Amino acid sequence: MNERLDLERNVEAAVAATGLSDFGADSWQEGAERVIDDLQGPAELHDIGVEVAIGDLQGYLQNRLRIVEHRTRHPEVDQPIVRPLVVVGQPRTGTSILFDLLAQDPGFRVPRSWEVDKPVPPPEPATYTTDPRIAEVQAQFDTVDALIPGFSAFHEVGAELAQECVRITGGDFRSMIFPIQYVLPEYNHWLLHEADLAPAYDWHKVFLQHLASRMPAEQWLLKSPAHLWHLSALHDAYPDAVVIHTHRDPLKVISSISALTHSLRQLTTAQSTVQLAAEQYADDIAVGLDRAVEAHRLGVFPKEQVVDLHFTRFVADPIGQLRRLYSEIGRDFTPEIELRMRDFLRAHPGDGGGGGTRYSFADTGLTEGKVRERTKGYVEEFGIELEPVR
Repeated sequence: MNERLDLERNVEAAVAATGLSDFGADSWQEGAERVIDDLQGPAELHDIGVEVAIGDLQGYLQNRLRIVEHRTRHPEVDQPIVRPLVVVGQPRTGTSILFDLLAQDPGFRVPRSWEVDKPVPPPEPATYTTDPRIAEVQAQFDTVDALIPGFSAFHEVGAELAQECVRITGGDFRSMIFPIQYVLPEYNHWLLHEADLAPAYDWHKVFLQHLASRMPAEQWLLKSPAHLWHLSALHDAYPDAVVIHTHRDPLKVISSISALTHSLRQLTTAQSTVQLAAEQYADDIAVGLDRAVEAHRLGVFPKEQVVDLHFTRFVADPIGQLRRLYSEIGRDFTPEIELRMRDFLRAHPGDGGGGGTRYSFADTGLTEGKVRERTKGYVEEFGIELEPVR
């Protein structure tokens, strides 16, 4: 057991670093304890992994202390969040590029990486593009890319790019960010099958209110594949949300997320393989797809609040699909917005989601027929176009 990963020790360190002691609601404790239990065992952290884990623990704990303190001094930040636009869908289904393209619309307020990682004090309009925290966070991303060469080819990161909700719900320690970064089998099972996600969404709302306290949001634009496993909790938190649900062949999803997770976990353990990640995701992804089908049939979100977007069609004609999306959500797709999106695409062409030689289904060690059968209900429910598998 590594004493440096003890929860009480890390709480004391966060309190000492901030001079604060109020963490708000105690909902974060159960998840934190479960994360640390797995970090001490199956995560099999190497020396760098221990340092990364401690940095993560301190980041989430200290940010929580500071946000709660700011909210106590400024109760006026408790403002309603109206009709957020939320991108959901399995990992590797185009959610990131869609999110980044929508973020080019100045009418949306997106949580950017630098303000999510360093949220206190709240961002100010006058310094939103020059805040020194931008350079600090970018330096951290550059370090990760140096330690895991090629990681940004899987998933582009940057201090000024839009950030996912998993980095926000991490502050309540009920977040998929942890089992993606670390091998946490017990925590992952608890998160997907046992945990109440309502506290995580309560914290999510607190976080957004904090970020908007000096940078008002006419409409939030949010994104995380993790929402798909917990659509009822998302609805309870934001019943008027407009949901953009992205879809893709499940075998491509499993191939890609397994390769991405393996790449990221190399920062923390020497025991990671694509096959081990695929064993987890073959089940996790199927569970998420089942829940998507159930939510669709039950109408968890009313049909008029949901837009489906298929990956293959989006890759073939991103601007055309965005124009359709804007029409369905009742928003003007102006020439100015289209130009900004086209400029972003030219600067960030990606690879069309194909992965080139970066991943293949064969790398997972899974049996194609079994996965096809397990995910058939989702494919049929949403009319998914199957992609060539190699």
